[in-house]
Amino acid sequence: MVGSLQPAVYKGYTFTNTPENLRTEIQNMSLISFLKEAGEKILDALTSNHASAEDALKKHISEVGLGNPNVHIEVVGSTVIVEGQVANQEEKEKIVMTLGNIHGVDKVDDRMTVAGGETAESEYVEVQSGDTLSAISKRVYGDANQYQKIFEANKPMLKDVNRIYPGQKLRIPR
Repeated sequence: MVGSLQPAVYKGYTFTNTPENLRTEIQNMSLISFLKEAGEKILDALTSNHASAEDALKKHISEVGLGNPNVHIEVVGSTVIVEGQVANQEEKEKIVMTLGNIHGVDKVDDRMTVAGGETAESEYVEVQSGDTLSAISKRVYGDANQYQKIFEANKPMLKDVNRIYPGQKLRIPR
């Protein structure tokens, strides 16, 4: 039939009557943007030798305390593509945050799957100049004293409640 559209499927949801360009957007919802100039400066290799950058990123995941997850990492320009299977949604989100909060990375293409299926995703917040975890907690939860909840959700990337920086993305548990 002329003009009819095939349904788009994304993570088990079916979208009907969806134009092709919107279907592509729906299917790419796992592309998470970060502030390229923010983050830890651990990679000089990001702009030159992608093979060593990929190794450095896997090493960084391990060094921040996320172990050795079964993931493959590819660097394309300033985008990090990560795929593989992880144990749970929290681990998946922490890997994305760890990779994205690196100086020189502006996008993480999350292609990971969760063993046993995905659970509800956390929300994310970008740290603004002058923010503290208490201020973010007040904004998000209405209670500044819940900052510890945000800190715990972002361990091991955060090592100190007072060490956050503008442009950094943080997980906000529901």
